[in-house]
Amino acid sequence: MPLRYWALIILLGAVWGCSFLFNAILIREISPLWVSAGRVTIGAVICWIFFLGTRKPLPRDWSLYPQFLVLGILNYAIPFALFPYAEMTVASSIVGVINGMTPMTTVIVSQLWPGGEKATWNKVIGVLVGFLGAIILASPSLGEGASAQVVGLLAALAATCCYALTLNYARRFKNVDSAVTASASLTGAALVSIPIALLWPMIAGVFTGSASGFALDIPAITRIETWGALFGIGVFSTSFSFLLVYWLLPKVGATNLSLNTFITPISAILLGVLVLHERFLPVHIIGIVVIFLGLVFIDGRLVKRWMPKPKPA
Repeated sequence: MPLRYWALIILLGAVWGCSFLFNAILIREISPLWVSAGRVTIGAVICWIFFLGTRKPLPRDWSLYPQFLVLGILNYAIPFALFPYAEMTVASSIVGVINGMTPMTTVIVSQLWPGGEKATWNKVIGVLVGFLGAIILASPSLGEGASAQVVGLLAALAATCCYALTLNYARRFKNVDSAVTASASLTGAALVSIPIALLWPMIAGVFTGSASGFALDIPAITRIETWGALFGIGVFSTSFSFLLVYWLLPKVGATNLSLNTFITPISAILLGVLVLHERFLPVHIIGIVVIFLGLVFIDGRLVKRWMPKPKPA
């Protein structure tokens, strides 16, 4: 594979790792729901500009559009709200590492999904090792009075389950232009996430029994860094990255492209430590190493090199 493609894969992982830094900045001033709504809206606008610039036609099969809506909700609206919610109690670098467990949750979902890829022995070991690493990573949060951190970690893990579901669900779009899929699904996510973010005070009031008339959650962004983070996460970590994914996929293949999974947590960790001054405990380092070992088993290529080759008969 040409060196420039490797560079783009590393760039993709680094850009996705930046999203956890952007989330940490955004939740200082706006709610996780508005982080998701702003991110998918900006992402959709940029993707439509790209799509219209290519002058490609929209699909005439109207049955696809409700499916784009489902994809947008599962792949964008929900996880893009869960990750910043998790970062309200958990360091962005740790959440970035949990995001790196997406291949492990994907193995589990694919095993149960009709027609999904069945797990091999190395993937089963990778899942078990990965979840052991997650337990080690979460162990400092399991003490008394740390329930909020546990909820945050579970929220981040739930977001990876959303990604695992969509990786299987998205197979139905293999014959649809990738730019159409990105633009339409991000638009569907925006159509759902904006009303929910706007009406959340009333929605939450209904569930808690404390509804008190008509109320809207309208964010007032006053900090320059908040606008910068919103622009960065919408343009670079959403529209640019997903358009790059769809451009790279047919050129490098799914296996090579999946290597960005190793880059994203590293990017999140470096930015969390260097920019946000987050502190790492030794147990966190152990958990991260164990999770990366699980990813090595799931990837399988190094494992095959380690395995002894059968002797010729």
